[in-house]
Amino acid sequence: MPLPIRFPLLVICALASLSPARAEVGVGAKPLPGAEMLFDGTREMLDAKWTYWQGPRFASSLPIKWRIVEDPVDKGTALMTFDPAAPKGRYGAADIVTQKAYRDFRLHVEFCVMNEGGNSGVYLQNRYEIQIQDGDGTKHGMGAVINETPSPYYLYKGLRQWNAYDLVFRAARFKDGKLVEKARVTMFFNGVKIHAHQEIQQVWGGANSGIDGGNDGGKGITDAPGGLKLQCEGHDVRYRNIWIKELDLVRSNTAFAREN
Repeated sequence: MPLPIRFPLLVICALASLSPARAEVGVGAKPLPGAEMLFDGTREMLDAKWTYWQGPRFASSLPIKWRIVEDPVDKGTALMTFDPAAPKGRYGAADIVTQKAYRDFRLHVEFCVMNEGGNSGVYLQNRYEIQIQDGDGTKHGMGAVINETPSPYYLYKGLRQWNAYDLVFRAARFKDGKLVEKARVTMFFNGVKIHAHQEIQQVWGGANSGIDGGNDGGKGITDAPGGLKLQCEGHDVRYRNIWIKELDLVRSNTAFAREN
């Protein structure tokens, strides 16, 4: 008996329901509806939405000394992690952070490491570091929730190539002032899922690293939102196309929802 004429449409719908329920991810991903652009390649946006994190080791001064430079791969401009106050290995001296603080969010960041061993980092809530480090495939290396997950180094495109982190982050939850749920993150690296509902244990690197880093060895997480921070550690790492969408994740679930 011939199949009803609607059959192809039903098959298409069924296959669509089996496809990954997520937005476009990877290099070049465009901001989602309702997302806020945090860096579009311009000095104007850098000055309007970012500032220095004035932690214990802060040694620079406003205006931000990081440079707007030519995109090393494509047309346009990018942000270079340069500051005279931050020699190699000295994090916390000239890190920049968004002026706005966030709790739950969907984030997209693109980065390009220019030289061997290049190091920077993306700090969620100015607490939890997603590492950027050329040549390091350990738990302290590229794409790791630093010191807590293995590095998916095989997905790194290499020097002078653009890479992308896409993630959904859910902040720690508190009840009556006490921590009852730790922060979680689901993350894609260059379009491939690498962390799924990963619980984040603590802030690493001490007081010079970020909020709560000096509180009970980094385990004393407090109930306060924090900005998105980019680390300056004396290496040439470039950033572009950074955007964020605030979420309200009631459940302890960081899946990439269809509407995200």
